[in-house]
Amino acid sequence: MTNGHPNSQTNGSSAIPRDPDFYAGYSRFEIELEFVQSLSNPQYLNYLASQKYFESAEFVAYIDYLQYFREPKYLKYLQYPGPTLRVLELLQEERFRRDILIPAVAEAMVAEGFEAATRGVEG
Repeated sequence: MTNGHPNSQTNGSSAIPRDPDFYAGYSRFEIELEFVQSLSNPQYLNYLASQKYFESAEFVAYIDYLQYFREPKYLKYLQYPGPTLRVLELLQEERFRRDILIPAVAEAMVAEGFEAATRGVEG
């Protein structure tokens, strides 16, 4: 690992960066990738807020650390890069971390995402 970021060594034909730290058979990078992608779910964000995770300086620092997914060499692994990177950006704002606790804010984000995903689709 370099500067706390996953290294870019590959294992065989796998394109996913591997690091020496494995947890339950998954690399730290794989765990962080799954977690960062889950942040694009507004209902999950609401849950994290309700559990007071966003009030923890350590958790907020971890979210800041995850900004490395903006780098092209990591961005390519995100399934939904637009929403994921937008949420990483929003989570840097204290006001958003407070507002996402309001169910209507999470619901509005869900509706916005659904609208964006179905724009131009005829039913």
